[in-house]
Amino acid sequence: MNTMSESRVEHPSAPARRILVWDAPVRVFHWLLALSFVGAYLTAESERWRGLHVTLGYTVAGLVAFRLLWGLIGTRHARFRAFVRGPAAVRRYFMAMLHGSPPHSTGHNPLGALAIVGLLALAALVCATGWATYDGIRGLSSDELHELLANAMLALVVVHVAGVLLGSWLERENLVKAMFTGRKIGPLSKAISSSRAWVAALLLLSVGAFWAWQWQAAPAGAPSASASTGSGEHRDRDDD
Repeated sequence: MNTMSESRVEHPSAPARRILVWDAPVRVFHWLLALSFVGAYLTAESERWRGLHVTLGYTVAGLVAFRLLWGLIGTRHARFRAFVRGPAAVRRYFMAMLHGSPPHSTGHNPLGALAIVGLLALAALVCATGWATYDGIRGLSSDELHELLANAMLALVVVHVAGVLLGSWLERENLVKAMFTGRKIGPLSKAISSSRAWVAALLLLSVGAFWAWQWQAAPAGAPSASASTGSGEHRDRDDD
């Protein structure tokens, strides 16, 4: 069990090994969110792909909701309390990175944790303003705010990717590969006991079911936007 692995004391000279750190739900969430955001960003200005854009936006919203829940009940390194740190820890890590010698982190490092929290917050705001824009709530210029937040999220994604590449070089570990395999270098005492593959399978099944539901009413292979009240207006015009 997890308790036994966490209580194991290793000899200081024990060789470094690759241990399971990122569970399957975290990895599936990570890549689904990346693909969904990129897809939504690329289809934002196209009226032809509006249905696809909206469907991707709802997908992002669902993924964020899942990650917030998994951050409370997930495996050891997936929980927010395991990696979210205060300003002092972030500053120390940043200064160590500037000197080329950041401490190795089994889970997220403090800067990576800050980026993740920022991305989740921005993704939630982008989805909220996108919903408001699509449903015609224009009182707060939600369309302009939606675009501004999306661009801010893209900028943070670029910074995050640059940080991952820099961290990989400084820590001598391929952090991108780790998000595919789930394995990083670390003491056995910090390994998680299970990848929770069944949760990842349920997440994929839920996303797939949502897309199938959106797709079944869409013409010419484009996902429908029937989940929004705005689609009712298009149907009314088609009936005239």
